[in-house]
Amino acid sequence: MMAVPRHEIEEVLTNWTLVYPNNEKFTTKEMLEKVVDCEAIITVYGNKLENSVIDAAPQLKMIANFGAGYDNIDVAYASSKGIVITNSPDPVTEPTAELAMGLMIACARRMTEMDRKLREEKVTWGVMRNLSTTLVGKRIGIIGMGAIGKALARRAVASGMEVVYYNRNRVNDATESELKASYLSMDELLATSDVVSLNVPLTPETKGLIGGEELGKMKSSAYLINTARGPVVEEKALIEALKTNAIAGAGLDVYENEPNVPKELLGMDNVVLIPHLGTATHETRGEMSTLVAKNIKSFFAGNVPPNKVN
Repeated sequence: MMAVPRHEIEEVLTNWTLVYPNNEKFTTKEMLEKVVDCEAIITVYGNKLENSVIDAAPQLKMIANFGAGYDNIDVAYASSKGIVITNSPDPVTEPTAELAMGLMIACARRMTEMDRKLREEKVTWGVMRNLSTTLVGKRIGIIGMGAIGKALARRAVASGMEVVYYNRNRVNDATESELKASYLSMDELLATSDVVSLNVPLTPETKGLIGGEELGKMKSSAYLINTARGPVVEEKALIEALKTNAIAGAGLDVYENEPNVPKELLGMDNVVLIPHLGTATHETRGEMSTLVAKNIKSFFAGNVPPNKVN
């Protein structure tokens, strides 16, 4: 088990023996020692579960992931061992959409740039200085119209934006009507959107989804927002696009090689950078722990857990 909120897990999994790390997380060596008698493991997004750990746990029946994305688990390998995998998607929806909206506003209104300059006493005050861009009347292109994409669409509409989207499968007419969203091809979305928001899981199909070619199709005044997974974007191509003003800016919560953030990005004023905070609220962390524990309880009670992914 990783260092996730304990109280909620202990409330649900009464009479279970729970093994926690002393620090932030177990080392692989510690995991190999601890899992020998474990029937379930709680993993955390962004922390890879090595197959060697699965092999070291002969009684392992379930892996419960703390997070919506489960690219940290070799699903095919675990499945071949008959191990059930669950995730915890519902609690992450609203806070991630909230953060994406915040990144959009921070980019367009130059909030973090102005904050830095004000603190460094580098701001020149004046009516026609420090101008930025409003989102009202602008078009947001949402790539990935799942739960988070839909939650972001609701926020964008409330902010006076036009919503277009691209998804592997088009949503139904009722959902499009409710969200006031129009379906576009990927190319048309990139070419016409003022903000492009990435809200897809990391899969072999979405890895490198946005590279130099895709960035080249975007408007020079557009912003790229990524609260999905870092490898969805080819970071070198993004840096080049930002350097050459091929796009206006980016708001990033995730990175290709977390926790490493390229120095080039750190030195750019037109980029808002935050350290994977999509679900990082007190409330959400507790809700995630509760859901993880309920998935485990459901499975060991002989039921199909509600968030089974394999």
